[in-house]
Amino acid sequence: MFVSYYDSPVKLVETAEGGVAAWRLAADSGSWSSANSLIDKILFGTDDNIDVLSRDEFIQLTEQERARHLKGSGPVYALYETVDAITDMQAREGRYPTPREIALVQGIRRRTFVMFEEQLERAGAAGADPHLTTADLAEG
Repeated sequence: MFVSYYDSPVKLVETAEGGVAAWRLAADSGSWSSANSLIDKILFGTDDNIDVLSRDEFIQLTEQERARHLKGSGPVYALYETVDAITDMQAREGRYPTPREIALVQGIRRRTFVMFEEQLERAGAAGADPHLTTADLAEG
């Protein structure tokens, strides 16, 4: 299950024991922080600040947040800058994005999600899952 909790991406995943674990995006590092204290609030709460997301909406939000909060060098950050250039141009021109621009930005974010998650996985970070986009494509 994927949600936006107060505009922060959170994923609920099944554990090896058959339970549930929650992971919330850590804005300062782009990695995942254990958020098991949110499970009951997300599953049983009535908070207006919890929105259920599709897998792709979750990926898009995650990458939007990473790009907004993180700075660095390398391929992921170069792609974040590409998205920024596209959206900055739209803002300067005072227009909505074209269907082609939307598809391009979404495609770049899917790609950066995998790249970032692979880096986290190689570093042994808990909660990393670079296969989310692959599963999404298989469902579509």
